Amino acid sequence: MADDIGQRLVKALKEPESSSSQESFVRAMELTKAYAGSGAVTHFSSVARVFYDLFEMFETGKDPRQK
Repeated sequence: MADDIGQRLVKALKEPESSSSQESFVRAMELTKAYAGSGAVTHFSSVARVFYDLFEMFETGKDPRQK
């Protein structure tokens, strides 16, 4: 499943016009920007992880923490 999410993310980046994941990408990016700007970030790697988890959540409709 993780490979599938990663492939969807890469496709959304490489082919934004034809990707069915574009809406998930935009929503995850907006929330991640809000998180990064909030001052709650303690380490830069947490921003990337939050983005990936949000993208996965919007793509699958499931909470990524429930793995």
